[in-house]
Amino acid sequence: MSRKFCEWQRDASCLFPPSLRDWLPEDHVVYFLLDVTAQIDISPIVDDYGGDNGGQPPFHPRMMLVLLLYSYSAGVFSSRKIMQRCVTDAAFRIIVGEDIPDFRRIADFRARHLKHLQALFLEVLVLCREAGLLKVGRLLLDGTKIKANASRNKAMSYDRMGPKLSGCNRKLIHC
Repeated sequence: MSRKFCEWQRDASCLFPPSLRDWLPEDHVVYFLLDVTAQIDISPIVDDYGGDNGGQPPFHPRMMLVLLLYSYSAGVFSSRKIMQRCVTDAAFRIIVGEDIPDFRRIADFRARHLKHLQALFLEVLVLCREAGLLKVGRLLLDGTKIKANASRNKAMSYDRMGPKLSGCNRKLIHC
């Protein structure tokens, strides 16, 4: 007797168009970021577009802000990878909807508004701490620069390394 499986309906259409909000649980962090950024004053970014009249209209700054915030919280920093995730990931899709920004537009937005984004990211972190989502403690970064002894002149190819390592097994070098 063979096991019976559920019918697989890959091409089944929906009776009603699906809502993107149904794809993730209600307590997902993307909804929190959407709510938090609605409270933030983004007028410095909006004012920066005051003189731009030509070309294609830019994406809404609040959408781009939420996209960068969520991307960074998910560990995605590359604008190309952010664009890919906007196509394939439900949380990213909830942020952008059907308007998927090109990686160049993401990178341009980040570069153009970097000084404003730093202050806004800090404001979002404060709101997250007040909501109890994170603990803010001390974070130490070590910026020590150490001079290395590896240079182009000192680096060796496998062919040059062969005569120097006469007694060693060459297969160990390739590991």
